[in-house]
Amino acid sequence: MALLNHRISAIVIALIILFLSFASPSFAEKVTFIKEYTYQASELDSKASCRTISLEMVKRLLLEELGTYLISETEVKDFKLTKEQVKTYSAGIVGAEIIEDKWDGKTYWLKARVSADPKEVAKSLKKIMDEPFKGKELEETRKKAEELTKEVERLNKELAKATNKQPSKKIEQAYKSAIQGLTAVEWFNKGYQADIAGRDEEARDAYTKAIELKPDDVNAYAGGLAYYELGNHEQAIKDFTKAIELESDDVYYAIYAIRGVTYGMLGNYQQAIKDFDKAIELNPDIADAYYSRGLAYDNLGNDQQAIKDYTKAIELKPDYAEAYTNRGTVYSGIVNYQQAIKDYTKAIKFKPDDDKAYNNRGNAYEKLGNYQEAIKDYTKAIKLKPDNAYAYYNRARVSAKLKSPQAIKDMQIAARLGLKPAQDFLRENGISW
Repeated sequence: MALLNHRISAIVIALIILFLSFASPSFAEKVTFIKEYTYQASELDSKASCRTISLEMVKRLLLEELGTYLISETEVKDFKLTKEQVKTYSAGIVGAEIIEDKWDGKTYWLKARVSADPKEVAKSLKKIMDEPFKGKELEETRKKAEELTKEVERLNKELAKATNKQPSKKIEQAYKSAIQGLTAVEWFNKGYQADIAGRDEEARDAYTKAIELKPDDVNAYAGGLAYYELGNHEQAIKDFTKAIELESDDVYYAIYAIRGVTYGMLGNYQQAIKDFDKAIELNPDIADAYYSRGLAYDNLGNDQQAIKDYTKAIELKPDYAEAYTNRGTVYSGIVNYQQAIKDYTKAIKFKPDDDKAYNNRGNAYEKLGNYQEAIKDYTKAIKLKPDNAYAYYNRARVSAKLKSPQAIKDMQIAARLGLKPAQDFLRENGISW
């Protein structure tokens, strides 16, 4: 490690320990990597700053070991990621844990480890790969950490050259700023790890810490996704907007896209469309942006534009099941049931467990008078999702047309599941449920 090599002693020892669970095949295999690190403090350092620098350095070495293992020994090798990408993305999945540390006022020593289930890491890596914005966040964060570490090295060299050995106010302030930046990176990574794991409140709190330390950190504001997941859409929009302001002309297309989705959740479809327009302008090859804009047009009743956007999303991503389902629903709405059935069939091909696609295709068959096919689809939807009240209600209506006694049974189940039209029908006919 070239960085800080004038202040930091060599790695004392590198231990690689593989923990295998032999007790039962249901237990996950874990790999653990442990390293020790020693840092010689400068006049500018405190225990806290030494810890921040040392943890950043040892974390890189640990992720190097983890990355080498993952790319050679697990399914990650099939992802076509470079070793550098695996290392960078892994920083957003697993954290370095300090096992032990010592500080004598001049030297800081720590022992740290990373421990992970390779299969779970592979799943998280796949999630990052599927959302390019997430990968770019991590790449930017790694670049930022490297720049800050080099700044610490530069300042230490400048201090070493000083004749009186007393740091100037300028150097002190620059050093403090660099350490704050590294600490903010640490909090951002913690937030990112919690975000990937679905621990939304923890992610929000960590991103907030990063923002407090570095208010100009665009990635932390982009962590408004945690607020989105928690249902606080207004705060999420504030954070996404701040990220856009900070990034100016080089803003990530995905920040506009996710802000558009958030406006959509609030029912502000016109503003959502503006954001999707901007996202598409910045990156015209992202299927999700067209799909989301299509959904906004769909909610505004602009059927033709919705179909156009869903179609573009499908062109860019031919197995986009949700786009087929939604386009099918628009075609049903304009009474083009044959085309709707084709789209629902495509959706089922790519997502065979989609109860909504079966239910909607059943509805299209019903509209065409093909009651037997409708019954089959409603039954399949119920099998896939036994609490799908609409599927029971729809099957009840078709069964009634076929004079089947199943009709009342299905209507009662739909009513018990809380579907008001079913409850109203039974109440009006004096039937309990």
